[in-house]
Amino acid sequence: MAPGLDFSDWGAKETRKGIPVVVKMENPNYSVVEIEDPDAAFRPVEKSRGKNAKQVTWVLLLKAHRAVGCVAWIATLFWALLGTIKKRLIFRQDVDMASEKLGKGKLLFTVIKAFLVTSLTILAFEIIAYFNGWHYFQNPSLHIPRTSEIQGLFHLVYVTWLWFRADYIAPLIQALSKFCVALFLIQSADRMVLCLGCFWIKYKKIKPRIEGNPFKSNDVEGSGYDYPMVLVQIPMCNEREVYEQSISAVCQLDWPKDRLLIQVLDDSDDESIQCLIKAEVATWNQRGINIIYRHRLIRTGYKAGNLKSAMSCEYVQAYEFVAIFDADFQPNPDFLKQTVPHFKDNPELGLVQARWTFVNKDENLLTRLQNINLCFHFEVEQQVNSAFLNFFGFNGTAGVWRIRALEESGGWLERTTVEDMDIAVRAHLNGWKFIFLNDVKVLCEVPESYEAYRKQQHRWHSGPMHLFRLCLPAIITSKIAIWKKANLILLFFLLRKLILPFYSFTLFCIILPLTMFVPEAELPVWVICYVPVFMSFLNILPAPKSFPFIVPYLLFENTMSVTKFNAMVSGLFKLGSSYEWVVTKKAGRSSESDLLAAAERESKTTNQLQIQRGASESELTELNRLKAAPVPVKRVNKIYRKELTLAFLLLTASVRSLLSAQGVHFYFLLFQGVTFLLVGLDLIGEQMS
Repeated sequence: MAPGLDFSDWGAKETRKGIPVVVKMENPNYSVVEIEDPDAAFRPVEKSRGKNAKQVTWVLLLKAHRAVGCVAWIATLFWALLGTIKKRLIFRQDVDMASEKLGKGKLLFTVIKAFLVTSLTILAFEIIAYFNGWHYFQNPSLHIPRTSEIQGLFHLVYVTWLWFRADYIAPLIQALSKFCVALFLIQSADRMVLCLGCFWIKYKKIKPRIEGNPFKSNDVEGSGYDYPMVLVQIPMCNEREVYEQSISAVCQLDWPKDRLLIQVLDDSDDESIQCLIKAEVATWNQRGINIIYRHRLIRTGYKAGNLKSAMSCEYVQAYEFVAIFDADFQPNPDFLKQTVPHFKDNPELGLVQARWTFVNKDENLLTRLQNINLCFHFEVEQQVNSAFLNFFGFNGTAGVWRIRALEESGGWLERTTVEDMDIAVRAHLNGWKFIFLNDVKVLCEVPESYEAYRKQQHRWHSGPMHLFRLCLPAIITSKIAIWKKANLILLFFLLRKLILPFYSFTLFCIILPLTMFVPEAELPVWVICYVPVFMSFLNILPAPKSFPFIVPYLLFENTMSVTKFNAMVSGLFKLGSSYEWVVTKKAGRSSESDLLAAAERESKTTNQLQIQRGASESELTELNRLKAAPVPVKRVNKIYRKELTLAFLLLTASVRSLLSAQGVHFYFLLFQGVTFLLVGLDLIGEQMS
């Protein structure tokens, strides 16, 4: 029997401490319950702690208030998005679309639209089948019902689609997905090898070093003999925002004035910008800087034609090295003293490349994501290839060339839009070696708008494929080692320039949404989640402060695969846009030191007037008018149709994955679709507060 318990003191306020009691009920349906403290077991049930109807009402009202607030926030966000879409559609009438003007360029957009229409049609079938209880897609073994089980004409059409999907569509998608997954794994292995090489360089502290004082001369009479003749070139074209700060930075390079010549290579077609650049050159020339201004009358060949024209001058023959800086680059005063000494006692060295660092990397989300990519490019790719192969692609700026290496490699050619990669490949085929200096950094800008970034990426990915077509015979017939030929063809061009955009677009933008409608060809979770996240983690290691942006980075890279794939196909098959050069728009950002230097120059008005004493008052007035900052034009965002179409394709696939309860696929497709939507509406480059 159960022991007798005294319940008379339950209402007392004092606390009673009892020993543990085991209660065994006579009813066999009950189990044994162990109570540590008899009073503690019943303490929560006090009269004062009971919930009455009023308290329940307040709790329900509080929860309702929170739910309404959440719904209101979602509605506000959705309404703002609809307002943005409406504004973009209205502005579209006055803004040129950011799509290809030629018929060939619309082929990719037509293919994506066909996929979208097909997916919407299939989704309609799936939704109707879902609400009618035909859950065939949830069954791993496809069941085709008999004729007696057919419930109607629509059911017959749906069953026919299931049969056709399983026998004809699924095998094709499975074959293509396996091929893309294999390419994905190969490219991921290449990235891992590069990262391991970077870790080894850090561990062993491998880097090019300068021994002793390379400029020290034992000959007292020839005190300046050890300073070689250096030519500095600044190619630019309509660079109103950045011409002044780039010329100013180059003119302050710490190098003997009689051993240095600066060429400002202006290809501007705007006469007002030409006048401003001429005035800036004249200002520094009167300060004792050896600087000249060059303007071509016949502007052919873009940047390569500009550099080729400048190198044809007779006085260039007196110089041994040439340093190149784009218009937005601001080298430190000791740049030449950190780069040129590496050429001493190293006659096989043809190029010394410095690293880029970005003055506007925190401007908005787009610049932050670009910083991740470029940090990996310099910290890992360029540094590893330099340390182990003595070869990498010249970045086109912030580098010093041995002029003899340029001449022996054929000089600048106008056949592609990637003249920097072209000259690097030809110099490598001629046996010249390259050095990358990760510690020497040059300030520059990254594009702040998606339009500028998109055009830049199109040129960077169409040019290499065009160059590959032109260089392949020369690579095969060259006298370099076979492993160097294999590295150029298989790794440098095919894997990193062709395979990467191909599998990224095909696998994550086309095959993945289609597998939601063809469950027989479903991709495994590790392909769409684990491996991409791990590779994104590796890519973000050189920029550790960007770790909070790892998910946006992964999604944005998949989004940019559309532009990169289109550019790759354009360059490989020599379509209309493969030889299209658009100058990347600059914002004219300056570092803190540049702003202080500019303020100091502004304060010295007396010296400035003395320097410009040869100009008349009317000329000075006109110059000040031209220098006045132009009226800022309100930025009008564009609509990118391919990205928007893919956004709806991915969102359609996410709805299908939700019906089949595929959680990982749903979230990936949903977030990827939203990213495509933001990029398509040109919201990715909005300024951050």
